[in-house]
Amino acid sequence: MKLICVGPNYYEFTKEKGFSISAEPLFFMKPDTALLIRNRPFFIPDFSSDIHPEIQLVVKIHKIGRHIQAKFAHKYYNQIALGIDFSAFDLLDQCRKNGNPWEIAKAFDFSAAISDFVPLAGDVQNIAIEMKLNGESVQKVNTKEMIFTVDQIIEHVSKFVTLKIGDLIYTGTSSFAPKINIGDQISGSLEGEELFNFFIK
Repeated sequence: MKLICVGPNYYEFTKEKGFSISAEPLFFMKPDTALLIRNRPFFIPDFSSDIHPEIQLVVKIHKIGRHIQAKFAHKYYNQIALGIDFSAFDLLDQCRKNGNPWEIAKAFDFSAAISDFVPLAGDVQNIAIEMKLNGESVQKVNTKEMIFTVDQIIEHVSKFVTLKIGDLIYTGTSSFAPKINIGDQISGSLEGEELFNFFIK
């Protein structure tokens, strides 16, 4: 199983962070040891003092494919979930400054929370997602605001990497979310239905 994560993929976030919009999706990977499942608590690692959560729509690949055209990409997934890409921003800023890879800031253990998967019903590009921190909404967006659609992401990634059954694609974050602290509670909803709820320790 691979965790394929897309970088900035919403207009709001790129504008907020001052990023230029790339011609193609930027993606990186996390190992399966990054998964955080079943509403288990997220423990802030001792190597960072600046962890931020980024809620994302996640699609699960259900058949093998490579060089997939966007017009056929919808045939490769039929389940979705909500995920969180936890990022160590202090390490990430250092990596960017030094031109180093992002793994220590993005791919560490339990840095990819995931909810249970649900069947995709309707248009994957018209789904409302929201994250709350201690009951307060901190990220709220609709997937129609994506820069690159799910199908465009699959087309691009599959040019370079064969997609296999069970691979997960985290489709990018929508906006900047606050730093988390011990004792915080995070919840995420899809179309108003809560899919995850867990604590920070």
